[in-house]
Amino acid sequence: MDHWQRVEAAIAGAEVDRVPVALWRHFPVDDQDPRKLVEHTLAWQRRWDFDLVKFMPSGTYGVEDWGAVSAYGGQANGARAVVRPAVTRTQDWLALADLDVREGVYGRQNEALRGAAQALGGSVPILQTVFSPLTTARKLATERLFADLRRAPDAVHRALRLITDVTVRFALDALAAGAHGVFLATQLASDRLLTRGEYAEFGRAYDLEVLAAIAGKARLSMLHVHGEDIMFDLVADYPVAMINWHDRVTAPTLRDAAARFPGLLVGGLNENGALCAGEDSAIAAEVGDAIRQTGGRRLMIGPGCVVPVAVADASIAAALGAAHAPAGAAASAS
Repeated sequence: MDHWQRVEAAIAGAEVDRVPVALWRHFPVDDQDPRKLVEHTLAWQRRWDFDLVKFMPSGTYGVEDWGAVSAYGGQANGARAVVRPAVTRTQDWLALADLDVREGVYGRQNEALRGAAQALGGSVPILQTVFSPLTTARKLATERLFADLRRAPDAVHRALRLITDVTVRFALDALAAGAHGVFLATQLASDRLLTRGEYAEFGRAYDLEVLAAIAGKARLSMLHVHGEDIMFDLVADYPVAMINWHDRVTAPTLRDAAARFPGLLVGGLNENGALCAGEDSAIAAEVGDAIRQTGGRRLMIGPGCVVPVAVADASIAAALGAAHAPAGAAASAS
């Protein structure tokens, strides 16, 4: 099977020649330069020949055109952090202006994606990373978002309306630039952060608008549910082909999720565990356990989130080797 055949068969729950695999990482500092980001993306894919490419712009690209300032401070996962938010007072939500997503920081992300997609020539699915509107709002305001959505909900909704419209235009431009879908990342669908009612109102409603806008235009998309104690059942009906979460550190397990989500489960690896430690046998055991939990159907081996930049090539090779092993051998590793 080629990458497309393998991934689409896995999504459908059909038999595959081997379990598909995709790992992704940031390229800190260099991700600020579209040309360098393209070069790293292509080198990463050519080195490992993954079954899916998650395009990896900086995690703060969605807030910088609104005035937020970010920096890379050596974080293990390679992510930049907001060091000066754009929203520091409740009234700042009302001051956010519309953006042209073909200009500025937004524009550079799809410029880079276009270069990578053209070079890959459609040989493998490539997804543009798109943050949920509420995730973008949190990065604009950092922790004050939680107080504002409770005490000034109209102001936050006004901002989310604008952010959603910008996100939709960016996602559509990504598809036009060569993406086959989006990797929609939500970082707030967690019982640790919001009530179910709050996420339904401020998160889910806007997430579904983004996904509705690309319906019929995206070939396949993935939802990433970040964090612990996630609201899995609140997002399991999103119209996406794939779902990814930290299955090694928070419920549900892959086995439980298989009965609650009809598409492809992406996970099995604890990116901050055996991969970081370089423990080949533990990496193989995680892969084998993921295959055992799912019977090797509707599964893509992947990390719970971004792979730390210090993970050694040998660890990635170990994950690939375990996934590429005959089904019985991989399962026995658990």
